[in-house]
Amino acid sequence: MERNGVRPAGSDTAMRTDLFDFDLCDERIALEPASPRDAARLLVVHPGPRTPTSSQRRATQLSPSVPPSDADLGLTARDASLKDRVVRDLPDLVRPGDVLVFNDTRVIPAALEGERIREGHRALISINLHRRVDESRWRAFARPAKRLALGDRIRFGHEGRVCLLGTLEATVTAIWQAGEVELSFNLHSAYLDEAIAILGDPPLPPYIRARRRVRSKDAEDYQTVYARREGAVAAPTAGLHFTDGLLSALDARGIVRLCATLHVGAGTFLPVKVEDTDHHHMHAEWGELSATTAATLNRARASGARVVAVGTTALRLLETAAAEDGSLRPFAGETELFITPGYRFKVADVLMTNFHLPRSSLFMLVAAFSGLDTMRAAYAHAIAVGYRFYSYGDACLLHRAPAQC
Repeated sequence: MERNGVRPAGSDTAMRTDLFDFDLCDERIALEPASPRDAARLLVVHPGPRTPTSSQRRATQLSPSVPPSDADLGLTARDASLKDRVVRDLPDLVRPGDVLVFNDTRVIPAALEGERIREGHRALISINLHRRVDESRWRAFARPAKRLALGDRIRFGHEGRVCLLGTLEATVTAIWQAGEVELSFNLHSAYLDEAIAILGDPPLPPYIRARRRVRSKDAEDYQTVYARREGAVAAPTAGLHFTDGLLSALDARGIVRLCATLHVGAGTFLPVKVEDTDHHHMHAEWGELSATTAATLNRARASGARVVAVGTTALRLLETAAAEDGSLRPFAGETELFITPGYRFKVADVLMTNFHLPRSSLFMLVAAFSGLDTMRAAYAHAIAVGYRFYSYGDACLLHRAPAQC
């Protein structure tokens, strides 16, 4: 029996984490978004009808030093159907009547810089909030966490905001693995929200923050144009490619647009460190699918329309809210859904998403959706022809594997 797409430990089909590993040179990691947003590249992926041979599987070992050609991969247009387009082409790549489901979460400025105070000794600490516990407590990722102990106080504020230094403080009330801590703040409710909004920065992913400073423009760049409901501490990055003009073009094409909400957590950036996917635990994220949206999707699917999930977050929420027969019901609560190959998708027919980290739960999800061999070939192609990866990078439009249809 499978649980949330994870195969039982010890079974013959257990998924090893190293199956989802690949090499990517730093030059492929996007540090800035495309401008305009819909000028980003879009790799359209139709899973091939044939099962790749063992030699083709070996050819799809991704390498930044010697990128394989399509011939090396054994690919033809009929086999893998990888097409290079741009995001603004999307209205021509979906059908009139199709339903695009967007995640309308809004990113809060969840990146805080603070100073640990302990018996006169001070240390600089970077905090990324990722899950609210109650009106005054947050779970967060701390760097470097080894400098923190239970009971430590952290005072927040940094250069340019020194007049606010001391306004916001927190006490470390719990410490877990992987740099995760619980912070109890001296403010609560709306007062805490206001202080975070003033003192915080856009929570750019670690692979961007390690290579450049946060800039004022990131507050706009790291937010979708349709963001509405505050609560995310990471952006639903597939949505970053949309402009008002592109949304209007979709409307003119007769594409239906719906919104759901999943407040993305910072755990989305974490690699899967266990050797077997069955031992990985997803961080919980809160989401909501309204009764109206669920009913509209059910009617659309009954009429034969396809559901296009804009981002893995939208897809995970739809799958969480779906019954076994694929019908959708209203949902409000937390999801820890972890999808790996072997999961049977119930709702989405097409997925628009960015290019993800190796060994990440997101790469495992796209491998489940379009097939591991197909996605390894797609990523090899993307590396070879210069696609930009990760949150500010390019996108792909994935069609569900035939076995999933």
